Amino acid sequence: MNWIAIINFLLIAGAIQGFIFFAVTFLLKKKIGPVILFLTLTVLFISLNNLQAWLIDSGYSSGLFYIKHMLVPWYLLILPSFYSFLVHYLNVEEHLRTYIKLALAILLFELLIRSVLIAYVYYGSTSGDVEIIATYTAVEEIINAVFSLFIFLKAIILVFKKSSLYSEILGFDDIKWIKLFLILGSAVFLLWIIAIAVFNTTGSESAYYPLRLATSVLLYWIGYQGLFRYTIIQDRILLRKSFANQLLEKDPSDRRSIQKSDFINEKHDKSFRVLEKHILEHQKYLDQLLSMEKLAAELSISPGHLSKLINAYSGQNFSDYINEYRIEQAKKLLSDPTFKPYTIVAIGLECGFNSKSTFYLAFKKFTGQTPSDFRAQHMDLS
Repeated sequence: MNWIAIINFLLIAGAIQGFIFFAVTFLLKKKIGPVILFLTLTVLFISLNNLQAWLIDSGYSSGLFYIKHMLVPWYLLILPSFYSFLVHYLNVEEHLRTYIKLALAILLFELLIRSVLIAYVYYGSTSGDVEIIATYTAVEEIINAVFSLFIFLKAIILVFKKSSLYSEILGFDDIKWIKLFLILGSAVFLLWIIAIAVFNTTGSESAYYPLRLATSVLLYWIGYQGLFRYTIIQDRILLRKSFANQLLEKDPSDRRSIQKSDFINEKHDKSFRVLEKHILEHQKYLDQLLSMEKLAAELSISPGHLSKLINAYSGQNFSDYINEYRIEQAKKLLSDPTFKPYTIVAIGLECGFNSKSTFYLAFKKFTGQTPSDFRAQHMDLS
């Protein structure tokens, strides 16, 4: 099997996967909002584009002249769909327009022109020269590439230059995955420009293979990432609204083991009680960016003194001390049937952890169980 055959296999496999993603998303989601809609449309248009490319490269062709030359530029809709997803995901649709309607209008106009050209070649051209259609296809792609580049640049400006528009979302998602996609997407655009130049110079269709493979991998990845991240964000927003009634009731100081030390005295006892009251009343443990320096500044003490307080009165370092509060909050939510619909990852992030891995490691350290096992055990008992 040569490399062209391998790429063609990956194209059709990816297309099938994309259709499954599209179908499953619409079947499993009770309510399809704009974010999920445009995300699944992005994946769908990639799949349709790859399927069409695979059919052409594999030699499957209709005997009907019209169908044989009716190439639908599905790729024209990919970036407008992604940009529409991005605008709604970042919740800035009130400030920015999307370009999906314009893209659809361009697509229909191009299909109309192509239909006229096909009819002209088939019925009106004495020579029946299909090179007219081929020339139009090349011009059409250049125009669509410029339009797609325009949309891509709009996405880059939004993400990297207009963070003030989506500051609320940054409280739930640092969008590093979107930034990575846009950086890698720049390389894909370069592959597209190279492919257009090589194909128009040599006529070699193989110039598009690296582009198709890179685009498929990158955009299928963003599809799954987007669905996963959006689900977590929605859970976190709802969880945060519920936290007012889910404050920790048990003081973690009940569990500490105070070591004998010259540092232990009445004055420091009072300071530590102030520290714990501040953390509990203001739910400081829920802050993913909480640091010893930040907490010390809020209490008007030095980081060194804060560290000594925590070590002496809890027997823990700062990280473990704060994580214990977070784990207690997570245990409260994971054992409550009210929060069963929410994902474990969303609960961990809302409890102050900055990643799934740190949450799982800390939970295992303090409870001896994974969050999944803990939830399953308590749901069975409820």
